[in-house]
Amino acid sequence: MANYTQTDSAAGAPLLSVRNLSTHFPLDEGTVIAVDGASFDVFEGQTLGIVGESGCGKSVTARSILGILDKPGLIVDGEILFRRRGRNSGSEEVLDLTSFDPDSSEMRSIRGGEIAYVFQEPMTSFSPVHTIGNQLMEAIMLHQDMGKDEARAMGADLLRRVGIPLPDRRMDEYSFQLSGGLRQRAMIAMALSCSPRILIADEPTTALDVTTQAQILDLMSGLQEDNEMAIMLITHDLGVIAEMADYVVVMYLGQVVESAPVDDIFHNPQHPYTQALLQSIPRIQSTGQDRLASITGSVPHPYARPRGCPFNPRCPAFMLGTCDTSEPRLQPIGTRHEVSCFLHHGA
Repeated sequence: MANYTQTDSAAGAPLLSVRNLSTHFPLDEGTVIAVDGASFDVFEGQTLGIVGESGCGKSVTARSILGILDKPGLIVDGEILFRRRGRNSGSEEVLDLTSFDPDSSEMRSIRGGEIAYVFQEPMTSFSPVHTIGNQLMEAIMLHQDMGKDEARAMGADLLRRVGIPLPDRRMDEYSFQLSGGLRQRAMIAMALSCSPRILIADEPTTALDVTTQAQILDLMSGLQEDNEMAIMLITHDLGVIAEMADYVVVMYLGQVVESAPVDDIFHNPQHPYTQALLQSIPRIQSTGQDRLASITGSVPHPYARPRGCPFNPRCPAFMLGTCDTSEPRLQPIGTRHEVSCFLHHGA
């Protein structure tokens, strides 16, 4: 286990470092490689956007960090290094989260207490037979030394902070009595109940109307500023990425194919997949006769991964004898800009 103490200032050091993470699902039909050597950093007070098509490994990466993989998923390689406040004043310790049993008390104290998760679908994340208040209070009392009365007061205050009207009444309501936007706000309130250092938001605006989406994103930005927390934002919506992210990781078939500051991703994309994603965004200047650009083909079946570069069957810049024989690796091409493509690195 990587567990050491830093007594000096760690300003500028990443709060979370994922290094060469590989997560597999061994099944009777074969092994599904959900995450294949992904690496990235999350910095304090900043938002990391992780973008890609469905099935590219975004959510599995997030679940690997917190040790909440569905069976039979398991991490087979890599490190997840979390910089945690030490027990001594001014000290910090770096923990490799892959070294902990997912059910251990140490991991449970980190999960929810220091790294919180906003799930993709709050309707299925809340218990339908317990009130919102009971579930909020349980999360608060699990990580903080509080009685029921104190936890209830804190829960109502959290609902108020995330913009839920009549918070005292909502504490006694069930998830199915709330609208989609209110459920998502309640999920964010639960995630913030223990003042986490990192908030992982998995498609937080899915299935919400445009107005509610904007409200949720504004809420997250405001809470981030107030609490100085880092956000790891998982989405397929590049509009959300443009508005929220400071740094962007583009994933395809479990691999990071490009990573860069948000401005570089939108104004200077280097990987053909990133370019194709951006070209598929509808333009406000387009007319009814303009066809929407699309990416050729589809994400390969998990049991039929292509040889060489994972994007080569769909790539407009495919080079025979190179892209289908060797696998590129993520390498720097500029300041904080990395890309995994033979167009920028020889085979």
